[in-house]
Parts: sequence; structure tokens; C-alpha cells
Amino acid sequence: MKKIIFLLIAAITGLTASAQFPMGGGAAKGAAAPPKIGHVYGKIVDSSGKAIGEASVMLMGNQYDSVSKKTKEVLIKGLTTRGNGEFSFSDLPIMGKLKLKISATGFQPVDKDVVFQMKMGGGAPGGSTPGASGNAGGGMPSGMLNAFDKDLGNIQLKQDVKQLQGIVITATKPLVKMEIDKKVFNVEKNLVTTGGTALDVMKNVPTVQVDIDGNVKLRNAAPQIFVDGRPSTLQLDQIPADAIETVEVITNPSAKYDASGGNAGILNIVLKKNKKSGYNGMVMAGVDRLGGMNGGGNFNVRQNKINISATAMGNQMRNRNTGEVERNNLTGDPLTTVNQDNLSKTKGGFLFGRLGIDYFVTNRTTFSLSGIKVHGKFNPNDVIDMQTDSLYPSGTISSNSQRITSGSREFNANGVQGSFKQLFPKEGQELTADFNFFGGKNEGNSLYTTNYYDKTGGVDGTSYQKVLSDGKNTNFTFQTDYVHPFKGTTKLEAGLRAQLRTTKSNNETLIKPIGAPDYVEVPSATNNYSNNDNVYAGYLSFTSNFKKLGYQVGLRAESSSYKGTLHNTGEEFKNNYPISLFPSLFLTYKLEKSQELQMSVTRRVNRPNFFQLIPYVDYTDSLNISVGNPNLKPEFTSSIEASYSKKMKGNHTIMTSVYYKHTTDLITRYLTTMINPVTGKEDIVSTFINANSSYMTGAEFTSVNPIKKWWDLTTNINLYNSKINSENVNEASQDAMWSWFAKVNTTFKMKKEFSVQVTADYQSKSVLPVNSGGGQMGPPGMGVAQSASQGYIRPYWGADIAVKKSFFKGNALSATLTVSDIFRTRTVSQYSYSPYFTQNYARLNNPQMVRLSLMYRFGKMDMSIFKRQSNKNQTNAMEGMQ
Repeated sequence: MKKIIFLLIAAITGLTASAQFPMGGGAAKGAAAPPKIGHVYGKIVDSSGKAIGEASVMLMGNQYDSVSKKTKEVLIKGLTTRGNGEFSFSDLPIMGKLKLKISATGFQPVDKDVVFQMKMGGGAPGGSTPGASGNAGGGMPSGMLNAFDKDLGNIQLKQDVKQLQGIVITATKPLVKMEIDKKVFNVEKNLVTTGGTALDVMKNVPTVQVDIDGNVKLRNAAPQIFVDGRPSTLQLDQIPADAIETVEVITNPSAKYDASGGNAGILNIVLKKNKKSGYNGMVMAGVDRLGGMNGGGNFNVRQNKINISATAMGNQMRNRNTGEVERNNLTGDPLTTVNQDNLSKTKGGFLFGRLGIDYFVTNRTTFSLSGIKVHGKFNPNDVIDMQTDSLYPSGTISSNSQRITSGSREFNANGVQGSFKQLFPKEGQELTADFNFFGGKNEGNSLYTTNYYDKTGGVDGTSYQKVLSDGKNTNFTFQTDYVHPFKGTTKLEAGLRAQLRTTKSNNETLIKPIGAPDYVEVPSATNNYSNNDNVYAGYLSFTSNFKKLGYQVGLRAESSSYKGTLHNTGEEFKNNYPISLFPSLFLTYKLEKSQELQMSVTRRVNRPNFFQLIPYVDYTDSLNISVGNPNLKPEFTSSIEASYSKKMKGNHTIMTSVYYKHTTDLITRYLTTMINPVTGKEDIVSTFINANSSYMTGAEFTSVNPIKKWWDLTTNINLYNSKINSENVNEASQDAMWSWFAKVNTTFKMKKEFSVQVTADYQSKSVLPVNSGGGQMGPPGMGVAQSASQGYIRPYWGADIAVKKSFFKGNALSATLTVSDIFRTRTVSQYSYSPYFTQNYARLNNPQMVRLSLMYRFGKMDMSIFKRQSNKNQTNAMEGMQ
């Protein structure tokens, strides 16, 4: 307990500092020039709302005259409006005062002040707004998205001149931001993720846990993965880390989000967006100590109405893990004890490509279309040494064998995404519609060769087993959202969504016993299976405030259906749920001195996935026989969470939360017995059932501390208690267990463009995660079959470090050296028990992985790529005004 208290004190104690960018004209001597990233646009109309074409719009700024020793007003940019009355200025300086001068024949001129102001430690204009939860689908926070991108709306020119108020735009990019229904973590400058994937990013996000197999947990449960506010079929290790800007952690999603996800939440990956005119890009390459290489880059070009972006990445895999299993079987005649030593090596890799185009029809209307291509191929190889001790009354007889596994797995996937976005003159009003189609094919083959040894160590016989598989899946999603703001912070959000999924899987198992002349098929382990899974949804959400109290009330309705067919037997399995309602309530109350209280109550669902439903029996490992259960029902989770946050001087932030989740019909692993058609003996089989219920309660603390300008520290601690009630299956429930998880991330900015980042995490003894691995089969030979209510994971910890050095003007080139699991301590060790066996299992994956990455950024602004006739008109107009 003393160590925990010391860690908390260290996280929130230290020197503080605050800074504010000057409003004067230009940077101080020796300082970097302020970035030109401002963007202002709008529309000129008359009193009836009709657009005014050929209006003169000039943007003026102040400049110091070294001759007169005074500041004078000069022209920054200018143009004449088109027939639709629209104007747009981009790449504007964010320092200093600007003035918009608008005039047209027959109308009174209008002057409008524009000031970009950026405060370190500040928030959006006026501070965070209750209920400002970003766009309807859960994209970037509105404060970040509109920081330097301002729609001035429809500006009226009329006879009665009215002085227009100046506009002050403030923004910052804090490391963490708490909104009414999510926490936003800025990860684009994480060093230890350079050259990696989204999986590496998640390892450095507070609250999120990642095990050695890449399974992501949010408060000890598997969350939904979103990309740019929409569910994604991409795996985390298929998304480049360098393409990610922020990660939104949504522990208790509101009604506007897909209700799937059950007792976990949502991790929304927000990709970097580039709106600058001209071209820019990045190329990178890296290598790790096992010879795995990665490389790729992205390129973006924009001119006027068209933006084209392309991303390509290749990642070569060289994985190596070791493990051991000790298992005592409590059934059978004779009783047996099995010991295994495993060495697993996987070679392979994947290619990721994306090409997209955005067409800005007007300042407020955008169409986007993009295509995604993913290809991967892997060649796993395992060597398992097994010793089996048979316990007879007369004594113990030992036998030894070795199983060698070789094979290949390959997948090809293609995706198409399209979207439409319409903004309106009233700030915050928008309509979006998008579709997402993703389809893929996969195939694989594995050969298991088992050599049985005699007492002298010679081969006494050899058996063979082949598993051939192929499949395909398609996923189509359509969603539309509308946001209508009223006075102040009041707004109404509504949306519709449809998701249609189809999956097909073919599996064939062949065996060749000792001395057999040829392979024979195992009918019970061979099947052709397909399923259709459709979900239709609609939601309403109302956000407003009463003085310091902000609230958001939402209701989501979903209808779902599932149909599966086992083609080789003709069996069909169905589940239909006409309408399910998912209400949500969010409250936020602002206290003095930048303090805020929040509370949320929601209801969600977790539907069984394909791997949990498919009735295919996997006999490839006698210690890990698995089969799905097509009769599974969805589980429903009710959650309540309360949070407190405080922003202090120097941009220090602390956040604390307490939460409780209760789930009915929990989907969990379950052990039973059946006759193994390969051996003819009774064996233990892992499947899935709906347990009676489960609960989880806990408290979480997060602290973000910029202790010095060159040193920042982020700390996260989560203390929780969980229990699964499985009495409905005539099995005693495991006692509830208290556990805790801690993560520390600290960065040092050194001299000569050096940076160092260190991360460390600790997981105490904990129950086995619910739905661990999403229901997929465990690695062959590792004996991980168990009920999630039977056993625990022993404590473990680990540490990573990264060193970055930047070169050239603007730090265009950077080199990053990372070392993960420095002390070889991230060993997963768990104990499992049941009426059928007791088991100890341990595995270590890629310890002390060293990776070197190089990255080069390039770009040039204001280049004329897509010339149009209107460009010449604008140039002539500017020359005339000058």
C-alpha cells in the first residue's frame, strides 16, 4: 500500500509551468516561426439570403516597418467571391491580429476581426462545453477538429451598418481531454510506437491492457474497435501507428454508438487528417533484432477542391515464443500427468494500402471515397516435446513424443468506404452519411507430424494429421447521422444504421495413424458452415444544460437476426431479436477552479461471434479440443460510472472514476467431455455457454503531469473486483477476486534533439478475462482450454524504452530505437482447474525485442497541382487590389 501511495503522490506532484503564445507580430529572435495552419471561410449574402458574387474580400494583417519604426496594415490575401458567394482562406498565420474587409457594389462595407489565439493548458473557446461530444458518429473532439478551421457562416451585407464582433479562436492539443462520454488521448508523438502498429499504440494508452498475444482489454474485457468513429473489420496489427493521431477511450458508450460490445467499451482510433494545400508525406523503414522489417509511407496532395491521400505499409513478422504446460488429468483409466515444452516460430507479414479522394464541392459540402487493400501470409512452425506419465497401481509408465507443426495461412481483403458531409451556416449543424464495405478470403493448411519414442529414444512410430481450411466474409455497413443545434449548448442528434455480415468457413481434417497407408477423413471434424448476421438500429440523443449542469439523454433501438447453416449435415441454427432498447444518461457538473463531475448510466449488448457459434470441433491438440455453440444467446450489460476531473495550473490533469457493471446471460468458456473421434477416448472439450450472470466493480485513477517543459508523466491505476455466477450449469462459482493494474508513461526531451520515453505496467493476480481472445482457439499444444470462471492469472510486469534523435531543418529526419520487455518479465502464467484436471501454463513472447526505425517527412505548400480557370481570376483580383 505504501508503494501505491508513493506512486500516486509522484504522479501529481512536481513543478508546474504555464505558457501562452504571444499575440505580437512574429516570433522572438531565434524562435521557430509560428505555423501557418489557420483556415477561415464563409459566404457573403444580402439581407434576403441571396449569394453575392464578385464581392471583394481582403484579409489584412499587421507588419512592423523597420523604416518608419511603426506597425502598419498590409494585405495578406485577397479574392473575389464566386457566383455562390463563398470565400476561403487557408494557410493563415495563427499569431497576430487579422482583419477581414468585405465590400461589394451597392452594399455597405463590413470589417471583421479574426484572431487566432492558442493557450498552453487551455481548452476549446470558453472551456469544455457540457455535452460537446464530437460528431455524431464519435469522431474527433469538436474542440480539436475546429481549432483553426472556422466557418464564419453567412455574412450579410446591407444598408444599415452593424459593427460585427471579433472572433477569438482558441485551441490546444493536451495529452488528455475528458468529454461527456469519453476520454481523448493524444498519441501522435509517442516514441515507443514509431514503426509499429496500432497494437503498440494501445500498450501506451492509459486504462488499456494488451497481453502477449495482442488481445486488448479495457477494464479486463475485450472492447469494440472503431476507426474514425465507425466499427472496423481491420485488426489492430493492420493499422500503422504513424497514421494515428488520437485514441478515444469510451468506457461507457452512449446511445449514439453501436450497442455491441457488452461489458467492455469502445476504443476509437482517430487517424491523422491533412487539410493543407500542396503536397506532403512521410516515408519510413525499420528492422528488429529477429530480422523482421517494416516500411512504408503516406502521401497527401490538395489543391482547391480536391484532396488525394495514399498510404502503403509493409510489416514483416518474425515472432518467437516459448512455453510450458504441466497438466494433471483427474479422469480416465489410468490417470495421467502431461508435461509439454513448446517452441513456436512464425514468419510472414502483411501489406496494407489505402487510396482516398476528398472532393470539396463547397466550403460546407464534402464527398469522400477510399479503397483499402490488405494482404497477409504467415508460416507458423511449432515444436512440442511431450512427456506423459500414466499412473498405474503397479507404478508409473512414462512415454515421450514430439509433435512438429508446419503450415501456412493467407488472407486477402478489400474495402471501399464512401462518405458525405454537409455543414450548415449555423455552427454545429451537420448531416453525414457513409457506407463501408469490407470483404476478404482466407485459406490455410497445417501438417501435424507426431513421433513416438521408445525407451531407447528411437522413433517407435509416426502419425500424421492434416487440417485444410478456407473461408470468406463480407461486411457492409451504412450509417447516417444528423446534428441540429439550438440555443447555447442544446442540440439534438439522430441516426440510422444497418450492418449486414456474411461468413463462410470450410474445414477438413484428415489423419494417417501409425502404419496406415493413406490419409482418411474425420467426418465429425469436417464441416462447411455459413452464417448471416444482420443488425438494424436507430437512435435519438438530446444534449443541453441548466446553468452548470450539462446532460445528455439518449435512446437506441436495435433489431438483430442470426442464421447459421451446417451444409454437410443440413442443420440450421437461428436467433431473432425484433427490438431491443438501449437507453443512456450522461450528466456533467462544472465546479469552480476547472473541476468537473460526471455520471453515466447505459445498457449494452454483446452478441456471440462467429468463432463462438461455429460447431466445428478442433482436434488438432489433445489438450486443447474446442467447439463452438450455435445456441448461444446475446448477453446484456447495465453499467453505471461516476468521474471527477480537475485541470490545474501548468496543464496538469487528474481524473478519477468509479464504476459498476452487471451482465446477464454472460458468454463464457465452459469445460465438458466427449469422445474424441481421432483417438476413440473420452477427452475434455472447451466450448461456450451462457452463464447466469457476472459483475465487475472498480475505481480508476489517471494523472497527466507536464512536470517541466522537457518532462511529462502519465500515470494510470485501476483497482477492480469481478465475479462470474455459473450456478445455472450446476458448477460452483469461483470466489470474487480483487485485482489492480498500473501503467506509467514518461517522456524526456533532451538537448540536441534527443527524446527518451519509458513505459512500465504491472498486473496483479487476476481472474481469467471474460471472452478472452474473442472466442478463437488457443495455440496448438499450449493447453489453454478452461472456463473463464475456473482459474487465475499470476502477477506480471514489464517495461519498455525508446530513444529518438531528430536531424535536419524542421526535424525532417528522425531515428528511433526501441526495446520492449527490457527485463524479460512479461511471462503469462496462469493456473486452471476443473473437475477434470488441474493445470499450470506459462508462455513468453518476443522478450527484449529491439527495433530501429527511420522516418523522413517532406512537403511543399501552395503548389498548383490541379489548375482551374478560377485560379486565374483569383490571381487577377489579388493583383488589382494590391
